[in-house]
Amino acid sequence: MKGLILAGGKGTRLRPLTYTSAKQLVPIANKPVLFYAMETLATAGVRDIGVITGDTHAEIVAALGDGSRWDTRVTYIPQEAPLGLAHAVLTAEPFIQDSPFVMFLGDNLVKDGIGDFVGEYQREKPTSLILLSPVKHPEEFGNAEISEGRIVKLREKPKNPPTNLALVGVYLFDQTIFRAARSLKPSARGELEITEAIQKLIEDGENVRSHVITGWWKDTGKLEDVLEANQMMLENLEPALLGSISEDSAIAGKVRVEAGAQVISSTIRGPAVIGAGARLENAYVGPFTAIGERVTITHSEVEYSIVLDGASIVDLGARMENSLIGRDASVYKCNTRPRAVNLMIGDHSRVGIL
Repeated sequence: MKGLILAGGKGTRLRPLTYTSAKQLVPIANKPVLFYAMETLATAGVRDIGVITGDTHAEIVAALGDGSRWDTRVTYIPQEAPLGLAHAVLTAEPFIQDSPFVMFLGDNLVKDGIGDFVGEYQREKPTSLILLSPVKHPEEFGNAEISEGRIVKLREKPKNPPTNLALVGVYLFDQTIFRAARSLKPSARGELEITEAIQKLIEDGENVRSHVITGWWKDTGKLEDVLEANQMMLENLEPALLGSISEDSAIAGKVRVEAGAQVISSTIRGPAVIGAGARLENAYVGPFTAIGERVTITHSEVEYSIVLDGASIVDLGARMENSLIGRDASVYKCNTRPRAVNLMIGDHSRVGIL
């Protein structure tokens, strides 16, 4: 069985961060979300993996390399434009050839892995096996109606979904999906929809099975979902104090301080991870916070947040929470007179001010 990871797309819901970085490389607990996808496939025994890329091709290649760190082999498959998941499937056909395959959206996390689902597919050999999960807002996802484990109807982001079952972003297919995808016309948003391709299989009488997952799953396409995913992954953190920690600092709970990091006169309450080369001085880092490499935090408080590599947070005078701070960004208190808020904010940013 081969794997197909989709790592194209523009990540519009995470702008402005994704203006300068691939959405699949946003770190969750200081590890790019795409790495979790690689780990998930490798743990399920999938070693030959194709990666669909778009405008951020070079960045994805630099991050994954040849795939050897996961004991896998990676083949990069450029997609001419983000023309839909079914278009991505057709783009990958020369790589897939006659093999069954797992398609995995590169910004998805499935905490308990997919080994059981791959095993189920290999034993029962349906045409397709689609992973589903109950969600609070099914209108934001592909929506499924099922009967006795079989999918009977799929809809792409319906306004009035008949069920709360969403397509998780993990699909197992055989070669019939190529025939179905080739029969499609672009949808109203100009894409070849994978939901329509699967619906075509259903209408053709193919055996399209479903599996409703009971474990935790998250599509990390929005800020709220990124922070929730960070929280979930930090709960499984392996604590280690590898950096320099002053005697007057306090560490409580699951905390990982990477080598080269400095913690001076500061408090860290886990679960939290502090990246290599980071410097915390007279700072407080609260639960569910991931601090990247070379980050500086002084005289400030941060919790339930993600701070990316090279950023600095200085003299805030208030606690920062529920935040995602980009690479090399600077957040600081301005002491000029008269008092004023000074901002340089990119498109699609969100700022909350006390």
